[in-house]
Amino acid sequence: MKMTSALRRLTRALLLLCCIQASRGQQAFRIQPDNVTLVEGGTGVLQCHVEGVTGAVQWVKDGLLLGPNRSMPGFPRYSMAGDEGKGEFNLQIERVTLEDDSPYECQVGQSESSIGIISHTVWVTVLIPPGKPVIEEHSGVSEVEWVAGVEYTVSCSVTDTKPASELKFTKSSNELSGVEVNVLPGSQEKLQNTRAVVRVTPQSWDNGNRMVCLAMNEAVSQPVETGFTMRVLFPPQPPRIEGYDRPEVKAGETLSLECKSIGGNPLATLQWSKNDEVISTSWDTVSLTNTARSPLSLHIQPEDNMARLTCEAVNQVTPVPLQHTITLRVVFLPSEVKILGSSSIAEKKQLSLSCFTAASNPPVQIRWWLGFRELTTTEVTITEMSNGGRVTMSNLTHTVSREENGLQLTCEAFNEAIRFTKSESVLLRVLYPPQKVWIESPPEGKQFKAGTEVKLTCFSSGGNPTGSLTWYKDNKSVRYVPSAIVSGMMASRQLIITTQPDDNLATYRCNATNEAKAPPLTATTKLHVQFPPMNVKISASAKQVKRGQSLTLTCTTGSSNPVANISWFKNGERLRGFDLGKKKAEHGGESTMGRVYIKAVSSDNGKRVTCQAYSAVLTQGVNTFYRLDVLYPPEFSPDQQRVVQAVEHDAARLPLRVSANPDNISYTWTYHGENLIKEGALRHHLKDGGELEIWNLTRTDAGDYKILCKNTEGENETLIKLDVQYSPSIKSLQDPTEVDLGDTAEIVCTADANPVTPGMFRWGWLGEEERELTADQQVAEGATGKLVITETKRSDAGLYECTVDNGIAPPAKQAVRLVVRFKPELQKGVHLSKVATSGDGSKTATLSCKAEGIPKVEYSWAKNGVGLDLNHPRYSEDTVHEGALHTSTLTIINASAALDYAIFTCTARNKLGLDVFHIQLVSTSRPDPPTGLQVASVTHNSVTLQWTAGFDGGLEQKFRVRYHWEEAASFMYVDVFPPQATTFTITGLNAETPYNFSVNALNLLGESDYADGNAVLTVTTREKPEKDDKIPSPPETAETSPTEGPVLPLYLIVVLAVVGGVLLILNSALVACLVKKWRTHHSDAGSEGKKGEGEGSSLTKPNEYGGGELLNKAARQTLLIDSCSELSSSVYESYEGDSTSERGHYYYPASDFRPSLYPHQEAPECLSEGTSSFAGHWDQRRDAHEYEQVRDASLYEEVGRPYPPPPSSGYYHSVLDRQGRALLDPRQGSDPTGAYQRRGRGQSEYEDPMRVYDSVAEYTPSWRDYETPSEMRGELV
Repeated sequence: MKMTSALRRLTRALLLLCCIQASRGQQAFRIQPDNVTLVEGGTGVLQCHVEGVTGAVQWVKDGLLLGPNRSMPGFPRYSMAGDEGKGEFNLQIERVTLEDDSPYECQVGQSESSIGIISHTVWVTVLIPPGKPVIEEHSGVSEVEWVAGVEYTVSCSVTDTKPASELKFTKSSNELSGVEVNVLPGSQEKLQNTRAVVRVTPQSWDNGNRMVCLAMNEAVSQPVETGFTMRVLFPPQPPRIEGYDRPEVKAGETLSLECKSIGGNPLATLQWSKNDEVISTSWDTVSLTNTARSPLSLHIQPEDNMARLTCEAVNQVTPVPLQHTITLRVVFLPSEVKILGSSSIAEKKQLSLSCFTAASNPPVQIRWWLGFRELTTTEVTITEMSNGGRVTMSNLTHTVSREENGLQLTCEAFNEAIRFTKSESVLLRVLYPPQKVWIESPPEGKQFKAGTEVKLTCFSSGGNPTGSLTWYKDNKSVRYVPSAIVSGMMASRQLIITTQPDDNLATYRCNATNEAKAPPLTATTKLHVQFPPMNVKISASAKQVKRGQSLTLTCTTGSSNPVANISWFKNGERLRGFDLGKKKAEHGGESTMGRVYIKAVSSDNGKRVTCQAYSAVLTQGVNTFYRLDVLYPPEFSPDQQRVVQAVEHDAARLPLRVSANPDNISYTWTYHGENLIKEGALRHHLKDGGELEIWNLTRTDAGDYKILCKNTEGENETLIKLDVQYSPSIKSLQDPTEVDLGDTAEIVCTADANPVTPGMFRWGWLGEEERELTADQQVAEGATGKLVITETKRSDAGLYECTVDNGIAPPAKQAVRLVVRFKPELQKGVHLSKVATSGDGSKTATLSCKAEGIPKVEYSWAKNGVGLDLNHPRYSEDTVHEGALHTSTLTIINASAALDYAIFTCTARNKLGLDVFHIQLVSTSRPDPPTGLQVASVTHNSVTLQWTAGFDGGLEQKFRVRYHWEEAASFMYVDVFPPQATTFTITGLNAETPYNFSVNALNLLGESDYADGNAVLTVTTREKPEKDDKIPSPPETAETSPTEGPVLPLYLIVVLAVVGGVLLILNSALVACLVKKWRTHHSDAGSEGKKGEGEGSSLTKPNEYGGGELLNKAARQTLLIDSCSELSSSVYESYEGDSTSERGHYYYPASDFRPSLYPHQEAPECLSEGTSSFAGHWDQRRDAHEYEQVRDASLYEEVGRPYPPPPSSGYYHSVLDRQGRALLDPRQGSDPTGAYQRRGRGQSEYEDPMRVYDSVAEYTPSWRDYETPSEMRGELV
């Protein structure tokens, strides 16, 4: 700084010299800069105007050239302002900061025609305004609680201002005097801090006003202030009691008072007290009047007379409670009259009794009566009581005689002015002393051991009342003696003593007295008691002894009878002692003394040396102990832990088992020679007992730690090994692991862990099915675990998981795949051994072979044993590999019966072997029978069957179950759903009933024989469970109420009723026409007659397949049902060739068969001819209505109720809608006549069926299908 100033002076001198030498008319300052004062953050300008400027103009700040460029690069806040052409080079400073507080000069450099010039130095003074002041005691607090009249110190400070700020205080808008101000240097040069302190004594009127600190300097026009609101606590006004305005009150009245206290912050807390005892602490406040009040309702009692009733008001700042007290004056009568003194007295003695009344206001008078005689030897006094009442007392003296015994003595209190009287009476008794007393006790001189129970009994005779017996021991009364027993003129009292040492030679005395107060009669006895030493005391030659020094202990026993022997023990070990003799002691016993000498060792510290005094006669002893205090240097316990195990990243504590006396031990821990407990140690901490705790363990912390222990007796050290354990990680695991089928697989898992525990390896199977790995398969050797699988099977292949868990979380897990290599195994089966195609040369045949094998399987094909040339244009082969499954598809284009109906051989091979499967290409045909029919499960009402499908004949096949029971008229048939399922449940069966079951297959070309060579499987259902849900019985009559269904709106019911009536009239006319037509056509078509019950419908031609093949014999006597198929289904549809030929039933192609599965709410949809579907399930004896007898399908149309026509017609397909109405097959349209015409008969051929309408017209089935879904129901024929 000094060098810069000198350089500046030198430059100025040189320029001045140049100016002196310069000629007249050179460049010069027109206006030079002046000192300027700026506020931080503002903008300032230093003027510099140069006349005839030819040189470069630039500003200098504190010796630093700012450059001739008017924008002053490098100084973003500085620039030259003004018109350069007019010679204006003003320095403009924006956003002024403290660093701008410096000297400045305007310099003009020399040119060819002029010398350089420099302006005089000016200063830019930067003012820093004060920030918000801080009240140090209450920073950031908006409200401060003060107590009125207490002086408080308030300190206010403002930092880093220029110039120093002026601080003022105002309280309740009044400026405070006596402010102490200190100015200190700020955080930077040129800045200053100001701190002001003032002492404030708030008053009650300051409550709610503000205490403000204001800061101001030249940089601000208004002071900056901070402050807080004063919450001044001040006491309330004294309370006052209202409501007591009478001179006196009567006992029994209720007095209502109220105490009020005005003002105070906070408002007063009120409480009532009576005679300084609190009786009420409830109060409330009224904010509007700034008042606290407390009501009191007091029930006046006599004792309230002259009572002081006080209301106290306090708040947080009242030094003592403020009080208002009133004194109550109560008028009351005496509550009782009482006689004091005993009315029992010895004969010829003077009786003294007192009678007094309870306090009253006013007082009463007293008189005495003995029998009917008034006694006048009395003295009456009236006493003023503390509560203002007065007590009257009368003392009576009277010499009694035996004749007065039993008379009534009465004290009467009265007040004639208030007409009050009350009395108390006692009976007079005359007393006589007892005549004789004696003791029953053990024989004189008998010895008792201490603790023996001894009984002493005292008897007395005579006296009035009977004598009172009292026991004494050595002239002291014996307590807790059972009560005396009185019988007539005799009294006895037993004393049971559990003998103690002090009973030895003690004298027991029994006194007999009574209320006559004559001298007592007395009897005595004495006991002899043997007892062990009463106590044992040990004294030592020194309180402390150093290791290796000797200690002398002396034992003195208390009194014993007979004398006891002394023995010494140290922690159960007997010591050699010395007998010091005996002497007389208390209770007639003797005391013994003994001594022992001990050489101190450190292990003796804290141990007990026991002195035992034992009496061989009594076989009893007592003992005491002396605890040894042996001084020795630190010694480590033999069970000091030498190895400590801890888990990585946890904390470890090195335990210390060290003892010393004194136990003020200093501990020094070192590791590899480095002291661990030092200032700033983050991970090593010394804990209680000198133990070392290490945080955030790492493996590098493992090793030996030395501990040095010192006390005033010496020092000792030892080593503790730290074993840092850590969670496992898997180092290696071969994935995948491959093994040939039948060989032994070893999956090796190597881990890094500490500790390495025997059972830390665990293997698991990750496949979908559950599988347990045995302990024999899991082998572990140190840090290596193996999963050994002998004689591997294909099922052993898959994902396994190696889990390593040494008890330290987290366990390590890794999956590994075991690949079992095996030769190809082709999928085989009867249903796969044939493939069907038409063979007319227009179709493509596809033969598929699927094999499982690892490694990859390759295929080759042969036809009739000759290898197939897959390059032939008619043959192509495609192989797909999906994991272990490999599929080869052989495609034959334009398959021909002549060329391709042959046996194709599929050969699958890999490195481990091959497998062969033969597939025969044949023509399409009906399916082969199923095989392996068996029972899967049986219940009381269902049977589940399963079977194996046979070859489907090249077409989609489905299955049908046939079953029968003894009471059934014919077989029941149920189509399996889904059609290709090979497991099916038949429900709705009767409990405990034998059923015969068969199953066959069907396709478009026909049906197969029944499974297993037309075998029949017989199954008996189980017994029905007792708590099974009840199944509703079928209706007994056609009039049974329908099942409750959805309730239709009233308007819809009315509309349906009207429409139904119109339809009924139209149908009646139509039926008449149809009946007439049927009668005309009846002779040409031939009468079909009525069928008997259980006979079913007979057909004039056998059932045929679409191709003309006959049905099997078992199916000829049946009607096949459609399993409630949808309306669009064409399953089993019957049709006619022409109107003149006889009817024939045919099978319609069923490739579109998709049965309906929706539930039906009100009635069954599948009703067969002559009976409902429930007939065979519930009651075979029921006479079901045979619709075949009606013979007229028009019946169902006219009735309009939910009844489908007889299925035997084969034409009228109807189902029930969700409201139970019968719907026509949409294929037939809405005209019912088409159905009749297709049967080859006209409407006139039908008879009038009206005789049947009445019985069925209103019948709606009221039961639902239970047990068996509609798609699975069979039908009796």
